[in-house]
Amino acid sequence: MKIEVTGLKKAFGSREVLKGLNLEIEPGAVSGLVGPNACGKTTLIKCILGLTIPDSGEILIGGKSIQGDWDYRRKIGYMPQNPNFPPNLTFVELLEMLEDLRGEGRSEKCEELVKYFDLEDSLHKPFSTMSGGTKQKCAAVAAFMFDPEILILDEPSVGLDPIAAVKLKDLILDSVKKGKSVLLVSHIMTEVEQLVSRMVFLLDGESAFSGHVNDLRKQTGEDKLENAIVKMMSSSRGQA
Repeated sequence: MKIEVTGLKKAFGSREVLKGLNLEIEPGAVSGLVGPNACGKTTLIKCILGLTIPDSGEILIGGKSIQGDWDYRRKIGYMPQNPNFPPNLTFVELLEMLEDLRGEGRSEKCEELVKYFDLEDSLHKPFSTMSGGTKQKCAAVAAFMFDPEILILDEPSVGLDPIAAVKLKDLILDSVKKGKSVLLVSHIMTEVEQLVSRMVFLLDGESAFSGHVNDLRKQTGEDKLENAIVKMMSSSRGQA
């Protein structure tokens, strides 16, 4: 399901964060969202999720504006960088709450994901007793459990052990094969290199590049995607 962002603007007081941003997130691909700190990545994600209302501009999902249509969020699975679950809530209570909110019962997909990430023993543990990596795996289950058309993953591998990180990458790639749209924010360059086929580079609230990673390589003259991203980041600092 395609995401189209047109002329998106957002300011907090006198500080302009998004300045007429234009970009597209294509289905059947992992689109990497990169850029220096405070370039507008978090604000963009919050606008897509409906957590922040832009001052102007438009966001279309599947060709339909999201303005005033909160039901579109059923199509999105979101995995935050730091899952901030209520500490006294258990994992199974979180799953039940999400199911109740959506009006759907426990799905086979959810059960599969719990086993996939080896979380059976964590179902009845409160989040206050869990490690950061276990919370991250719980967040992955919550993001993927309803088989959403769109996945927004913000530093999803942070805190994961190598086995869980590989499992998550395989899950992401499987979602792409099914035609899902994946927006990935990551500072782990090996992860970006392995997963991303399209790239959006934000600079000062605007899109400095949006397109296929091969075009980014050509534009920067770098064969390795990691070096191309670093070159873009370095150039942006030089312009500051």
